[in-house]
Amino acid sequence: MGKKRVIVLGAGGSIGKNSLEVIRRFPDRFELAGFSVHSNLEFAKTILAEFEDAQFVSTKKNDSNLKYEIDVEAVRQLIEKSRADIVINGIAGSAGLKASVEVIKSGLDLGLANKETIVEAGELIFKDAEKSGSTIIPVDSEHAAIFQLINAHKKENIEKIIITASGGPFLHSPKEKLGTMKLEDALKHPTWKMGGKITIDSASLANKALEVIEAVNLFSFPPEKIEVTVHPQSIIHSMVQCKNGEIFAQASPPDMKNPILNALSFPDMPEPFLKPLDFSQAIKLEFMPPRTDDFPMLALGFEAAKKGGAYPIAFNVANEEAVEAFMQGKIGFTDLADITQEVLNSDWTMKPSSYEEVYDYENRARAVALARILARNSSCNKIY
Repeated sequence: MGKKRVIVLGAGGSIGKNSLEVIRRFPDRFELAGFSVHSNLEFAKTILAEFEDAQFVSTKKNDSNLKYEIDVEAVRQLIEKSRADIVINGIAGSAGLKASVEVIKSGLDLGLANKETIVEAGELIFKDAEKSGSTIIPVDSEHAAIFQLINAHKKENIEKIIITASGGPFLHSPKEKLGTMKLEDALKHPTWKMGGKITIDSASLANKALEVIEAVNLFSFPPEKIEVTVHPQSIIHSMVQCKNGEIFAQASPPDMKNPILNALSFPDMPEPFLKPLDFSQAIKLEFMPPRTDDFPMLALGFEAAKKGGAYPIAFNVANEEAVEAFMQGKIGFTDLADITQEVLNSDWTMKPSSYEEVYDYENRARAVALARILARNSSCNKIY
């Protein structure tokens, strides 16, 4: 069997850089066929100097500085020119959905790190994947673990999915201090090296909320059969409870190169990228319930998953805009949940039946979120 030809979308991000590391480590098995960056052309030059035959595009639209806008035509051309076997989509946020749509329609296999694709348009994506023959392999560490566990223990035998959360940098912070936390505090993740947006989502538990919605759509489990537990060591990535009460876990060091390698190797079992856990040494594993009263984003995510319709879209977009405002210093940390709740208070019961409707709901939710952020920011300016 020849080398797998790989496209890496979002090569300048955390997932993208880890994907390149995996390709470097196994040059006899993987070849970089193509890659994209948003606007970091200097980084692109360094990749092209190393991988001379790789195709390259910038996904930044010439007429837009918005992070959630990408040049879809550039992605389409990259897919057509690269003659690839699989695409790793590491584009962050709702912008990654449009890239996923192009990959699925092309029939290429998709290693999916962009959870917003499944959160916002899971049903549409899976319908198109069935038509085109594309296989979707989760790259998110938790969903990659669930994917393996379901394949090993059969879905019909599984009663419940248990997703682990690190707890983020504010795991032990008292509630009264959360409102004073600054951006630099939220970016100090204790176990994972990730991009800024997802690190803040981890601090607020919004990331875990998105993972719950993603698991509902990926594995066709109702939210009532999905549980979240805080596991600060980030060694157990997910668990399944079978109908006989037994619980099976997937464990590995907290490094995204493992699930990326698994996705690129699917359906084969690869040799490990990292050293396995060493049980000749003491290993501490802790589990505790999440503090949902102090971190309400998780409960809001469960609520959106249960309501369905366009609520998951509204949740995702509201959080996306709130995080951007927090990173710009316009709102405080606890405002993230308040703004998301205010957006979810609108009616989002209609279920999108096309990608165009998904994008329309995105725009509507974004407008509501931006209005709430502006109102909150204006109030603060009046006070001070």
